[in-house]
Amino acid sequence: MARPNLAFLASHNGSGMREIVRAVRSKELDAVPNLVVSNNAQSSVLAYAAEAGIKAVHLSQTKLGPELNLDTELEKLLLAHRIDYVVLSGFLLKLGPKVLKTFDRRILNIHPSLLPAYGGKGMFGERVHHAVLSAGEKQSGASVHYVDAEYDTGKVIAQKRVPVMLDDTVQSLAKRVASIEGALLLEALVSLDQG
Repeated sequence: MARPNLAFLASHNGSGMREIVRAVRSKELDAVPNLVVSNNAQSSVLAYAAEAGIKAVHLSQTKLGPELNLDTELEKLLLAHRIDYVVLSGFLLKLGPKVLKTFDRRILNIHPSLLPAYGGKGMFGERVHHAVLSAGEKQSGASVHYVDAEYDTGKVIAQKRVPVMLDDTVQSLAKRVASIEGALLLEALVSLDQG
């Protein structure tokens, strides 16, 4: 595939997306960051995308109103921008059936644990790290996986481990895991591009 078009869905900062944009600009990844969609009008990712020259769109059910369906509108938007891969970068909404079907095995998410451990509904952010520490795990990490109809159950395509230290707090573990996420996401996208 020649220079795949990427869309990013993010609810807040979109740190994984920022790493991918950096990698594209430094020619580590041959792709086109084409679209950023956030369900949060106040998200810093929208301002970042606009400054980076990437189309930025706020799309939420609140904005659309009851007469329009978020799943349908997101699918239309992604198709209109000829998106090849959709990357979730801290996107907190569950995707609908139309987007999931149209982009089957072309939607990637990064999760802050070694899936299948500590995944599923309600397992995001600090909750994951708290669960890892409470269980006395010796290691944690991050996983990139395909997105399907359930939370964190899609096929894992890349993983990286980090140690859990005896004196770790939720915050220190979160920081260590976050430090590997961008590179792991890049690794997964490069492998798809070469595959």
